[in-house]
Amino acid sequence: MPKPNNPQSRPRKSKAERPVEGPEEYRLQKFLASAGLGSRRKCEEIIRSGRIMVDGEPVDNPGMNVNPLTQVITFDEERLKPQPHKYFALNKPKGVLCTNHDPAGRARVIDLFEKERVRLFPVGRLDEESEGLLIVTNDGEFANQLAHPRYRIYRTYKVQVVGDPKPEQIQQLKQGIYFKEGKFKFVNVRRAGRQGRSTFLEVTLGQGHNREVRRLFARIGHKVMSLERIAFGPIKLGKLKSGQYRPLTDGELNELREMLVRNRQTLTPTPEKAPRQRKPSPRAEGKSKREGDRRPASARNSATPEKKRIFRKSKSNSPVSRKK
Repeated sequence: MPKPNNPQSRPRKSKAERPVEGPEEYRLQKFLASAGLGSRRKCEEIIRSGRIMVDGEPVDNPGMNVNPLTQVITFDEERLKPQPHKYFALNKPKGVLCTNHDPAGRARVIDLFEKERVRLFPVGRLDEESEGLLIVTNDGEFANQLAHPRYRIYRTYKVQVVGDPKPEQIQQLKQGIYFKEGKFKFVNVRRAGRQGRSTFLEVTLGQGHNREVRRLFARIGHKVMSLERIAFGPIKLGKLKSGQYRPLTDGELNELREMLVRNRQTLTPTPEKAPRQRKPSPRAEGKSKREGDRRPASARNSATPEKKRIFRKSKSNSPVSRKK
């Protein structure tokens, strides 16, 4: 007689014997981000440009589902595959660009990572003349959150400026100055010494607009002579030499992820923009002037105000004139 089918009596398969499940289907833009092409927003732009092909057919829908195991997905005729995520801290030298494409052939950040053999991109940007700490990764979603101002991952810079900013000017930088993109301000400003006729300061930003530090100091009349990022959230530049990089530690990655989760739960509104002062149109001005005016339209539109009509009895109709 056969023994009853008892699940507990079945021999368990080892991990090596268990079938490996294939990855679930991805949304196309999410897969491209995992393949190291950039943030999801950047990948959406690439898809719209028609440079992505799935099974030999061009696609332009970022939301379509794809399976990288059963489908051939290419970018500029190069097949893409999911890559293990990598995270690095780089001390960017002056004269190196953060862009991944430069027609002029100038030095780029990604040129410093040739031996890694994975698609990488920097988180945020440092302009060509700035130096210091830059996070470089191939994790598009993680990079997008780190760079977004609503997650409040602060950046700290060491700045050398011409002259000596006055206390009221420092206060102005902390209160904020309006630019066309919105209101720029420093979260914190600390004096760090003097050198001749220049001043060193440590400033902290809560977001990263284009050349924000330089533009803020230019607005108060103190030109930036040198600019170095020394911290990105909990990640410190430390003694990393110019042009060198190192992998982020598990502890640093955990700190960043915990900070993202914590700040996501207490999101702040988007940066305020300068109030727009609109001039009233001539039609609106005319309407406001006519408010409460109950005269006929012909009288309001006339060049001269309407005179009050006075009716008088003519002499010919009087009794005295009849007698004469």
